[in-house]
Amino acid sequence: MQSTACAVTMLRDDLFFLEIWLRHYGGLLGRENCYIVAHGRDPEVLSMAEGCNIVGIPGDPHKNFDMKRWRLLNNLVMGLNAYYGHVIMGDVDELVVIDPAAGMGLLDWLAGAPQRRVYTPLGLEVVQMIPDEPEPIGARVIGPRRHVRIAPHYSKPCIVSTGTKIARGGHYTQFDTLFTPDVLYLFHLKYVDFEAYRAVMDRRNAVTAAVNVDSHKDASIGRHWFAEARGEDRAVFDAFAARPLEEGFDMRPVRKAMQRSWRPRGDTGFWEFDRPDDDRRFRLPERFTGAL
Repeated sequence: MQSTACAVTMLRDDLFFLEIWLRHYGGLLGRENCYIVAHGRDPEVLSMAEGCNIVGIPGDPHKNFDMKRWRLLNNLVMGLNAYYGHVIMGDVDELVVIDPAAGMGLLDWLAGAPQRRVYTPLGLEVVQMIPDEPEPIGARVIGPRRHVRIAPHYSKPCIVSTGTKIARGGHYTQFDTLFTPDVLYLFHLKYVDFEAYRAVMDRRNAVTAAVNVDSHKDASIGRHWFAEARGEDRAVFDAFAARPLEEGFDMRPVRKAMQRSWRPRGDTGFWEFDRPDDDRRFRLPERFTGAL
């Protein structure tokens, strides 16, 4: 059982993404180093995640569930940091990927990475171009899907090897130095498959309906969970296809912009960088095929 790195996530019914998460981190780190907090201890989750460390919690919807879950995750990450060099923490549809150009796997890279830090991979949203990529993904994600958009909101400080507090949503920490290595990416998979997206949104809308509040303003739940923010599903994907396709794949200017805008987040104790909207779409280089 290695002690270089472990991965932590929390989920409610997201079996489509759990399968990908297990294949990725279970293969890279070993299932014995994967920690899953599961709402309600779904028997399918228990079966799929056999060999992992599963923490079951009550699954009843609650208007403050996001606040409660991040309190739990913060303490879990802090505890695991006493046993592992690095703790990778994120939602089940967020996966840290190392650029194959690095010439090594993620675990080997982390074994040589200095500790007492927080690393922030560059966030890329993997999106299905429905007319060009009509087939569902299978054993691989990158290959059947090749298009990404820059997603500053998902450039998350998600690799932790020091004592720090993570903000609700995982977008900020109280660590005051930004480390964003060129070889690290966070692939966000919310839009990787149209049918999976529709199913996830249906479940999230059902959860927020069950807590019986009129708006996200009345609950500690992200606005994107509410039907009021959903819009028309196919239009969301058509908008991705309408984005301009850029040549090349040079993300260094994006990381430099993150460094230039690095600053305290008001008087909250957290730190942040600018997260501007970016309409550009990129095609991943061939070297990424099979990286996820």
